[in-house]
Amino acid sequence: MSGGAARRISGLSLRGRLLVITLLLLVAALLGSTGLAVDQLRRGLVERLDEQVRSVAEVTARLPVLERAVDGDTAGQVRDTVELQWLREVYVAHLTRDGRVERVVRPTARQPPVLPDLDAAAVADRSGEPFTLEGEDGEGSWRVIAVPLATVTGAPGEAEAAGDAGAAGDGTAADDGGAAADGTAAGDGTAAGGGSVVVAGSLGEVEDAVWGLTSRVLVLNAAVLLLLGLAGWFAVRAGLKPLRRIETTTAAIATGDLSSRVPELAAPHTELGKLSTSLNGMLDRIEAGDAARAGSEQRMRRFIADASHELRTPLAGIKGLTELYRMGGMPERTDVDTSMGRIEREAARLVDMVEELLLLARLDEHGTAAALPLHLTPMDLRTLAVDALHDLRALDPGRPVDLTGPGGGRPGAAPVLGDEARLRQVTSNLVGNAVAHTPPGTPVRIGVGVEDGHAVLEFADEGPGMTGDQAERVFNRFYRADRARARSEGGGAGLGLAIVDSLVRAHGGRVDLSTAPGTGATFRILLPRERPE
Repeated sequence: MSGGAARRISGLSLRGRLLVITLLLLVAALLGSTGLAVDQLRRGLVERLDEQVRSVAEVTARLPVLERAVDGDTAGQVRDTVELQWLREVYVAHLTRDGRVERVVRPTARQPPVLPDLDAAAVADRSGEPFTLEGEDGEGSWRVIAVPLATVTGAPGEAEAAGDAGAAGDGTAADDGGAAADGTAAGDGTAAGGGSVVVAGSLGEVEDAVWGLTSRVLVLNAAVLLLLGLAGWFAVRAGLKPLRRIETTTAAIATGDLSSRVPELAAPHTELGKLSTSLNGMLDRIEAGDAARAGSEQRMRRFIADASHELRTPLAGIKGLTELYRMGGMPERTDVDTSMGRIEREAARLVDMVEELLLLARLDEHGTAAALPLHLTPMDLRTLAVDALHDLRALDPGRPVDLTGPGGGRPGAAPVLGDEARLRQVTSNLVGNAVAHTPPGTPVRIGVGVEDGHAVLEFADEGPGMTGDQAERVFNRFYRADRARARSEGGGAGLGLAIVDSLVRAHGGRVDLSTAPGTGATFRILLPRERPE
């Protein structure tokens, strides 16, 4: 196929290319089969013609009268022999030993074949095998066989007559007659044994039969191609219908409809089934990634808004106090001292908030302790539990605080491999959360020990508790279940529990929350237990 044809085919649609390629293969198959069938037919017809020509040559070569003039009896014998083989276009000639045409025994209406040098040696070399010759003036082709004349003793009637004549005379006459008879017989034998016979059968009927069959087969092939082309067009159209459905689905996805999915077009083990499954899997990942990105962007916008709001509140207070001082609104020393104390507290609040944000940012960098180097050493969570108990009693002396095991009972050892400073930050935030979000005097229980192969440290209060929605969002940054209380003096920014969750996960653990409205809240820290070697 030339480069131009290949480019034209590549410019077609998939349906058109499949149809063109299929038809080209079909044309090649039909032409090949037709050519093979025609060749076999021609070979068979030529072999049949060769057999007929050979039969005529063998019979003609045995006629004892070829050396004589072609009289009615001789011509009749040759004609009968030819007609017996159903040959209409036959050329029969008698050649001398040196290859000259002595006489044409059976002429033909067509131009006779152009004979090559067919002397006795050439005829013997051909061994009676047929060969093809062109007619005079290039008119038609002939299948030719040249055979030598058969050696015979003359005609039986003539021999008997000569013998009778010799016997009827005297001895001399008999001898002369015998000699004459012998001479006649010898003459006939010499004549019969000299030269050769050439028989040529025309290939015109063979070529006409082959051409007629070829033309009819080609017409039939054209009709078959036309019908198969129409059937193939509809078959390919129906076969590619699933691909058009995939095209429609992908077009909808390209416009932003990520919820579209490719329908199940075929069995899962087929090519279309595998393609549909792969596309749907890819679309699921794309949709999940897009949803995650949208959620991340929404959280980032909310985080920036919350951070800006939290930072703006202390900054606004500091700015207002400084402007009041500049405008002379603090004439007394006590007013100045009070304002400076408020500025110092707001500045400390800003510093704490910025440090917490930086810590969360470092924890979020890779989601593991790789972004926040931890100094891991063997330690026992009982130490943190006892220190947290003292902190709670110091912050709220009237609050009952108990130290128990996980869920109650006696406290137990809880060995872990952790960064003590970071884990103290965790317990400090949980202590502050219990004090800030429960009424004064609310009992708190601190549990420590081992449970199900984990070291457990839990803080359980009997405060108001939280709803399910609040419990799901309590570890989000800047989330406050009680916003009115958090906005009061000394209220947090809503980053404490987010820091607790991130630091515990950095240690390979997790934080569980069990709460309900009116039943309090229990924060359980579960860390991998450190087993002694």
